[in-house]
Amino acid sequence: MTANQVLSRSTEQTIAKGREIAARLRPPLLVLLTGELGAGKTTLAKGIVSGLGAATEEEITSPTFTLVHAFSGPVKVYHVDLYRVSEVQEFDSLGLEDLFSEPAVVLVEWPERMRLRTDWPVLRIGLEHAGEDARKIMVEEISADSSTSHATGGAG
Repeated sequence: MTANQVLSRSTEQTIAKGREIAARLRPPLLVLLTGELGAGKTTLAKGIVSGLGAATEEEITSPTFTLVHAFSGPVKVYHVDLYRVSEVQEFDSLGLEDLFSEPAVVLVEWPERMRLRTDWPVLRIGLEHAGEDARKIMVEEISADSSTSHATGGAG
């Protein structure tokens, strides 16, 4: 997958972009979704998870309070939200390392909150507000990074 940028003008277009991205994803893969509050990370995740055939759009909600949602389909998908994780102990109790024990696509919202270590390929997707309902979606090339950076809690 090559780096690209697209402008979405609606929720429907953001979901459609997620489905388009999903068509090119193969596990194992760590997908890092970055962007400020309300930028469309969960909306894009709806498209990715449903595009992978792991759940319907209606079944996909923000994991802000449960922190991890697991979906099984032709592809195992985990949707993780680290927004509310602020301490290393909280992060360690999530058992995220276990998610990397089997081939899956792991979507992580707010990855800058903690450091994740894996030898899986990493896809970074940034979302930005670009007007009322518009969102700029920037998809970076899949890389073979061994960890995410920017740990605020010092986990590692």
